[in-house]
Amino acid sequence: MNAEPWMIVRVVRGPIMLILFGTLMALNHTDRIGFERTWPVLIIALGLLKLAEKMLTPRVPPQPPYPNVGYPQYPNYPQGGAQ
Repeated sequence: MNAEPWMIVRVVRGPIMLILFGTLMALNHTDRIGFERTWPVLIIALGLLKLAEKMLTPRVPPQPPYPNVGYPQYPNYPQGGAQ
């Protein structure tokens, strides 16, 4: 198995979010901490996983610029503006 680190983060993102959601629901069910106070943890976890994926994604070098082709040079063509 030759998985890149960013692929692993991408694959485990869903299961981690489900486990975290289940844990928060269990805490809500036991009346220890209400879900209305803990749901931002889901957004923070998703943000951290997206950040990790972005940091581990390999950089793609920019493409070289297009060649500067310019206009053809005609011998009797005026090069300035209209006279």
